[in-house]
Amino acid sequence: MTVAPCGDVAGLFASPRTVAEHRADGSIVLRSPDPLRDGARCVGDWLEQWAQQSPDATFLAERGKVDAPWTTITYAQALRQVRAAASWILAQGLSVERPLAILSDNSIDHALLALAAQHVGVPSAAISPAYSLMSGDFEKLKSMITLLEPGAIYVSATKPFAVALAAIAPLHRAQIISGHEDDAGALAFRAIVATPESPSVAKAFAAVTPDTIAKFLFTSGSTGTPKAVINTQRMLTSSQQAKAQTWTFLEPGRGDLVILDWLPWSHTFGANHNFNLVLRNGGSLYIDGGKPAPGLFATSLANLKSVMPTVYFNVPRGFDMLIAALRGDEELRRRFFGEVKFAFYAGAALPQNLWDALEQLSLETVGRALPMVSAWGSTETSPLAADCHFLAERSGNIGVPIPGTELKLVPSGDKLEVRVRGPNVTPGYWKAPELTRQAFDEEGFYLIGDAVKLADPDRPERGLFFDGRVAEDFKLNSGTWVNVGTLRVAGIAALSPLAQDIVVAGHGGDEVRFLVFPNIAACRAHAGLAETAAVSDVLAHDKVRSAIALGLVKLKQQGPNSSGHATRALLLAEPPSVDGGEITDKGYINQRAVLTRRAEAVAKLNDDAPGEWVGCSE
Repeated sequence: MTVAPCGDVAGLFASPRTVAEHRADGSIVLRSPDPLRDGARCVGDWLEQWAQQSPDATFLAERGKVDAPWTTITYAQALRQVRAAASWILAQGLSVERPLAILSDNSIDHALLALAAQHVGVPSAAISPAYSLMSGDFEKLKSMITLLEPGAIYVSATKPFAVALAAIAPLHRAQIISGHEDDAGALAFRAIVATPESPSVAKAFAAVTPDTIAKFLFTSGSTGTPKAVINTQRMLTSSQQAKAQTWTFLEPGRGDLVILDWLPWSHTFGANHNFNLVLRNGGSLYIDGGKPAPGLFATSLANLKSVMPTVYFNVPRGFDMLIAALRGDEELRRRFFGEVKFAFYAGAALPQNLWDALEQLSLETVGRALPMVSAWGSTETSPLAADCHFLAERSGNIGVPIPGTELKLVPSGDKLEVRVRGPNVTPGYWKAPELTRQAFDEEGFYLIGDAVKLADPDRPERGLFFDGRVAEDFKLNSGTWVNVGTLRVAGIAALSPLAQDIVVAGHGGDEVRFLVFPNIAACRAHAGLAETAAVSDVLAHDKVRSAIALGLVKLKQQGPNSSGHATRALLLAEPPSVDGGEITDKGYINQRAVLTRRAEAVAKLNDDAPGEWVGCSE
């Protein structure tokens, strides 16, 4: 066992330590030599702790408009309302068989209601608002409600959800709860938190164990009907205990953790990682009503100017938009790099050009590089399985296994398939025993479906790099393997800023081709067109097509072999579909779903006659 030279980063993190067990079958088991220390019994213990130790500290804050003051709630106020709502939940007979479903986005009411259910052993299930507000047929929402059989359903207001609520009405007998007091046919949330506290709350809270189901989180459903992943209290608390042992600045809770975050609580990253990080450590979470999307990022920027976080979380698209904003705002740039301890990216690999741009801006502004860290996991691992709590040399390092968690690397063709075992791993899928059985190997390791590679085979503490999905890569007719994950990131960087995301095509062919989801705003700006210009006109503009062609040339220069670049690209006018399973809550693209749903576009790419596609001009 050795320790990486990067070690501690300004007192923020523990040194990365990993031991490797090499087995006779060629597999490698990686684990931390540091045991997982005892953590909380349940999430509710954290709320009880901070309501007693820091009763007046801000727990949650939100605002409806960027020019409005923040509405805040302290830990003591939150606990009072959680206990009141829990009294109502118990009186209604909610249980694991009749859980709480939440259809709306992040809000203080959403948080309090979910915490109230979990406080007394009733699971909550946050369902992405996209299934209610962006769906055309509500089929996935219907399947979720049918599976859950909820006893109560919360919406922020009934009007925006009216069509969705009507679609699922025959499928349940749940009480509809609304955050809007005047909604007819719904019980006002304010009435619920005004419920007198019942003695049964303390009894039910005491009965919660680490094996109690805390919540159900749905997978994206990109390959079929969404599955309800069981999240136990042990999963949530062990994940945060491991985080505290790697992010040592959190121990003991010093009250200086401030997060401004938009990531949805219907997803494990926003909920189990970020929300619980704040709750476990007595921090403050400012709920960002914006997100990295056209027309909404301005809200995020206004909120960032109002509340500078100590740790900045975002997805790659968010960093792309942030960098553009920082370049144009010197005051924001100085505050950001002066006050943020480090930035965290997760999920999709951060393109290297964004990593380099953020590092350069930081050096120019404050004379040092902003630390960039990451992690890796899934809904089934709650989500933390590996953590990059050290200064990696480049983007894409997902770190080392966290304390208490083992990673098994199994040879699969020319890749290493990674599997996960630990207290943070789900016991399975709700009401789906066969799917649960198929999800684990004979040793109880969860089959996550990802591939990784060691940064340094002789020094496992240097971390792992995500190496794509095991089933995602394909061979060209030449027999050459195409590494989809790596090529996707390189392609986005080469076509920056015009490519929002890329789907890699070419299965069974001689060449790699790209389906490109364009950044319409960036394309309009590049073409010099007005914001009102039609999408079709933007994508057909000579300047846009020429820039894409030059990007393909740049990529070919970097990877001249047939599997290292694309010969053609087709710009897609239609954004990724929620109903079609092409996009998750965080905006990440499912390669297989897009290729299946857009077979016609793939056919256009493969048609040798000149058409809509853009060719590599070299």
